[in-house]
Amino acid sequence: MRAGRRDVTITHPGKELFPGGITKADLAGYYRDVAPAMLPHVHDRPISMQRFNAGIERPGFFQKDLPRGAPDWVRRVSVPKKGGTVCHVLANEPATLVWLANQNCITPHASTARADRLDRPDRIVWDLDPSGEDEFPLVRRTALELGELLRESGCEPFAMVTGSRGVHVVVAIRRRYGYEQVRDAALAVAEALAARRPGDLTTAFRKVKREGRLFLDVNRNGWAMTAVPAYAVRPRPRAPVATPLRWDELEDHTLRPDRWDLRGALARLERDGDPWAGIARSAGSLPRAA
Repeated sequence: MRAGRRDVTITHPGKELFPGGITKADLAGYYRDVAPAMLPHVHDRPISMQRFNAGIERPGFFQKDLPRGAPDWVRRVSVPKKGGTVCHVLANEPATLVWLANQNCITPHASTARADRLDRPDRIVWDLDPSGEDEFPLVRRTALELGELLRESGCEPFAMVTGSRGVHVVVAIRRRYGYEQVRDAALAVAEALAARRPGDLTTAFRKVKREGRLFLDVNRNGWAMTAVPAYAVRPRPRAPVATPLRWDELEDHTLRPDRWDLRGALARLERDGDPWAGIARSAGSLPRAA
């Protein structure tokens, strides 16, 4: 498969990765075609691979280390860990996204920091992940209220349906702050929002303490943590895609977190462009509410 300036071999292209006939070749073709929009959101960010060698109907696994036999042209970075380092892929060109698909990597998860300054994240992520499918109206309402709070705090919020059950609200920040500062700021904003609606929202990590409330998850903001990036495919039936939104789309009562699949996401991009195209230019300070 030609991807950018390289040819990438797809082994077993007819392997069905999703029920209904979506194959490895279909996945690789999607990542080739979505690369112009997706690469700005993953460039130079260490990638953790969520792989499904037998398709999504069998258990998958996460892999951080670069797989053996990776081509020399695949960019990589060594990330410190306790007792050593981990060599992560950097998805910096279309061919790398296609090569990852050939590794049965359905979802590449990306760091909130870039490789040249691994200790200075440039994104804050609030993950609004409900416990059930019927709670999405609460997720939409909460995302809108979180956006209002963030604007009051001097930040520009961006929203994305995750392709799974929820919404990510994301803010770009300048690379001035360490992970602890960023996570503390994210938690302070989440606690301020939960205090407005304690019967609906919680920041409690343990499920037993949530008591049916929507969890405002800020744990994507820690060292070595990752988040689903824009335009990543999710390992669910129909191959839904994590799709960036225009902010006003959160007001759409027909919105679903898995509305766009491989073909739908590409058609939307061709028609409307990338709603997150300006996210990097919006980078500022930590939210004042923190």
